[in-house]
Amino acid sequence: MMTDFSRANPESPECEPILSNPDLQSIGNDDEDTFLNNNRDIHLASKAEKKRYWWRNALINAFFILTWFLFATLLSVYNKWMFSPDHYNFTFPLFVTAVHSFIQFVLSALLRWTFSKTFFCDRRPTMRNYSIKVVPAAMSTGIDIGLSNLSLKTITLSFYTMCKSSSLIFVLGFAFLFRLESFSVRLITVILIIFTGILLMVASETAFVLSGFLMVMFASVCSGLRWSLTQVAMQDKSMGLDNPPNTIYWLSPTTALSLVVISIVWEGWNNVFSTPFFATVGSTMKTLVMLVMPGMAAFCMIMSEYYIIQRAGVLPMSIAGIAKEVSTITISAWFFGDELTPVNITGVVITVCGIALFTYDKYSKTVDSNVALDAYGNVIQLDGEDPSSEGSYDHAVELSQRSSDVRRSRSSIPEDINGDARRDLLFSSEEFDEGEEDAEEIRSLRSSKLNWGDKTDKTRQSM
Repeated sequence: MMTDFSRANPESPECEPILSNPDLQSIGNDDEDTFLNNNRDIHLASKAEKKRYWWRNALINAFFILTWFLFATLLSVYNKWMFSPDHYNFTFPLFVTAVHSFIQFVLSALLRWTFSKTFFCDRRPTMRNYSIKVVPAAMSTGIDIGLSNLSLKTITLSFYTMCKSSSLIFVLGFAFLFRLESFSVRLITVILIIFTGILLMVASETAFVLSGFLMVMFASVCSGLRWSLTQVAMQDKSMGLDNPPNTIYWLSPTTALSLVVISIVWEGWNNVFSTPFFATVGSTMKTLVMLVMPGMAAFCMIMSEYYIIQRAGVLPMSIAGIAKEVSTITISAWFFGDELTPVNITGVVITVCGIALFTYDKYSKTVDSNVALDAYGNVIQLDGEDPSSEGSYDHAVELSQRSSDVRRSRSSIPEDINGDARRDLLFSSEEFDEGEEDAEEIRSLRSSKLNWGDKTDKTRQSM
């Protein structure tokens, strides 16, 4: 439920060097004047401005978290009804999840086509980026879902929850590895407090099954990997995965393929299609309806998850998942009379305290940090740079000053000079005898804007 200014985005050599942030001010216009005009009057945000901004984004993030809770709960109830022998009795969860991944691909493609101005992006991952960033994220997603479902056939739900809660540790580890989070002893301590609370919260006497334990632990590793890789892919703007529909569009085919392979091996599609669910045309149509309906709910759930990751990051997303589990256990005890031992109640209290400490930690880092605002009060973030880092504000001010120098030099160029000559003069380094690296950065920023404008003009002309 928080906007996370404390995480450090990984630098990508192929990332378009423009000022941007998915939930903040994003400068994406084609005109070079926009870059210059939007980088004037940069000032340091006051504590009141940072508090106001944090709470505004906390409310937006809370909306996506509640949306995620809603669709995740609906999907869980529906799946329990669908897989239960006492109800619909369709006992092929891997096959169902593979179908859901295909449905997510179709729906994301429809969104990109129907709302092209909002969601469609002509940038796409290269073959190299797709193979090293998208495919691992998609396959780890399929393995996580597949092994999690399979493990529930051999272990109890409480033991599964105890083991799967370790995914929070793996999320933190991969976040440090991919530089999605800044290393902090305080952060590690808070995560360990939450992890301890989860273990106590679901502690019960249960039989230990080695095969189920190994499956769910490997699924936990894949869970931490999938979310971190997904955030890395979404942050690389050159890949065109910087909004949830595009992310689903590129990830879901490989996820579906990996689930299809696991489903064929473990469930056997001969067993699936030889059931009465596919015996006649009528039963097949009914089964397809039963598969499509939860597939649409799964799409909305995944969209919410990706919006949370885009706005807050993988670690807050995982903490939100823990909060969901705490809410479920508390509501079950309150309304349905589920018994909680003193150990379980202690675990709930510790987990809630850990979540509160995590939220306060993110809040205090935002309020105590130096955040640069433009003339309109929008937070400025450079790609690959943490807006709350010590040097971010100074860097933004320096770029603003140097942009002003470029603006003054441009005003002295005669208007009758042709475009190529004007651009050569504009990007000349004569005015930057000192600080050549910063001058080169200004030219890189300006050049990327002009090149993007040229490409857009050519596209419009071709249309």
